[in-house]
Amino acid sequence: MKAVVCKAWGPPESLVLEDRPALEVEPGKVLVGMRAASVKFSDTLLIQNKYQTKPELPFIPGGEVTGVIKAVGTGVQGWKVGDRVSAQTSYGGFAEEVLADPEKLSAIPDSIDFASAAGLSNAYGTSYHALVDRGQLKAGETLLVLGASGGVGLAAVEIGKILGAKVIACASTEEKLAVCREHGADATINYDQEDMRARVKEITQGKGVDVVYDPVGGSYSELALRDMKWGGRFLVIGFAAGDIPKIPLNLPLIKGCSVVGVWVGAFSKRDPAHHRANVDQIWKWVAEGKIKPHISGKYPIEQAADALTALMTRKVAGKVVLVNEG
Repeated sequence: MKAVVCKAWGPPESLVLEDRPALEVEPGKVLVGMRAASVKFSDTLLIQNKYQTKPELPFIPGGEVTGVIKAVGTGVQGWKVGDRVSAQTSYGGFAEEVLADPEKLSAIPDSIDFASAAGLSNAYGTSYHALVDRGQLKAGETLLVLGASGGVGLAAVEIGKILGAKVIACASTEEKLAVCREHGADATINYDQEDMRARVKEITQGKGVDVVYDPVGGSYSELALRDMKWGGRFLVIGFAAGDIPKIPLNLPLIKGCSVVGVWVGAFSKRDPAHHRANVDQIWKWVAEGKIKPHISGKYPIEQAADALTALMTRKVAGKVVLVNEG
């Protein structure tokens, strides 16, 4: 099978495409033939040894795939060969085959294709956990999403609308903001060309926002925190800008607001039943047509480095996936 391997920490072009022996199913595992693999910004950090988890070298990146079950190990119940599934794998996804734990599988509705389904459990799972569990976003509240055109950002826009919030989407180009509006954003801010704080004040009539969803970090975090309402919740998702901001702690004090960390990977391990319930709700919304993933690019497995570079250079809106026709 073909596999993309990280043998040394470095940029995407340092990854190696290898031909490896086909995998054999193991007891308690399921063998999935990959049809699509989610490419995430965290993958760009992982291969450079800049992420909070650090796998041992060599390893195959890719934490979530969709595909068809090829074999079922002894002791596994509830799954059979031929089932269409999404699998959360942590690593190993950038390959034509992957071994997965059965409890980390979700059935894919027939109404959605493999590429569109790739990354849903992770991107939408992150945003669901952030907005529902950590941010306790309520109908009628105002949500400000930074980096709103990215994979998790666009998921936050959609989930925010499902929950009944007014959603303000922030991104760096008009093209990206157009995608946000297509997915339900009530108002948009081009923070490369507009004064973000002035626009938030204008949109909210000076009242500020209840929840900030921040997967970006950098210089916009403090600006967004200053736009919080009393009792608001600032959700720390990640640092796509590269810089981890240093927040003046007097701001949460005078705003009476909370700064809340969100790490769905740790959450899913500490409370797997709760995470499973969240993912099940997401797939229910998919089946109901309430979630419509946006894909910017599909790349064959041989072009994994190009897919990662597209993410690093901010050239995409929504999701990027590797595809394998199989």
